[in-house]
Amino acid sequence: MGILDNMKDLLKGHEDKAGQGIDKAGDFIDEKTQGKYGEQVDAAQQKLKEQLSEKDREGEADTPPQA
Repeated sequence: MGILDNMKDLLKGHEDKAGQGIDKAGDFIDEKTQGKYGEQVDAAQQKLKEQLSEKDREGEADTPPQA
């Protein structure tokens, strides 16, 4: 099991907090670069959030329905 697999396991159930972290990191980068790479940062943030939501949907498929 690689480090990325470990990170996926740690994030399971905390996707909302991870999304907030992605937003904060993007804002920090924008601030430090004075918005020079704003479009690239926004695209990266969106891609990361999409991957988080995909992982969330995959996790739902793995869990059995609750009675």
